[in-house]
Amino acid sequence: MALNARLDHRNPLVFDTHELGRRPGALQRLTRTIDAPRDLGIQGVIGVPEGAPVELDLRLESVMEGVLVTGTARARAEGECVRCLEPVGLELETDFQEMFSYPDADERGRVKADPDDDAEDDEDRLFLEDGMFDLEPLLRDAVVLALPMQPVCQEDCPGLCSECGERLADDPDHHHDAVDIRWAALQGLAGSLEDGEKDEMSGAEAGVDEKQEK
Repeated sequence: MALNARLDHRNPLVFDTHELGRRPGALQRLTRTIDAPRDLGIQGVIGVPEGAPVELDLRLESVMEGVLVTGTARARAEGECVRCLEPVGLELETDFQEMFSYPDADERGRVKADPDDDAEDDEDRLFLEDGMFDLEPLLRDAVVLALPMQPVCQEDCPGLCSECGERLADDPDHHHDAVDIRWAALQGLAGSLEDGEKDEMSGAEAGVDEKQEK
């Protein structure tokens, strides 16, 4: 991975590691509550609303090759049930860990003779920039992995009626009489025949009455 774009220390998700002083074994613990960035979660399914509080507990540990970041994020996620479309809310707690490497050190912590050496090996690594790192990409990955891909309001949610859209949990006895479409036409034909027979019977009865009158 290329070096981060220039980081802004005013960004609440940017952290400074200068206090560690590149001393292997040095530790720093941080607690911070930040406003959730936009689209934090699974878009269109469930996520932490933009601006909602996210509590962060971080442990920064200096090692030979960089700073090992271990942390926990807590927030409330919101979405809708995939079965009945009712609102869903859940308390989210997710752990994460990532190494942020010094730009001038290899994987064993040695200073590179040429910063361009092993460029291909750096593609999947995250780097410190001026002693700072951006937690947002790591936080996003952790939140997405912790969220359900198909959230439900309750494990046994029966969903919606496929015929009328009624929420089945509100009416456990809800049902529709099943009609086999293969018999629908015959039922209509039978109804027509019955109506015809009634008309014929009415006509016959009228004829008998006329003869009796004569």
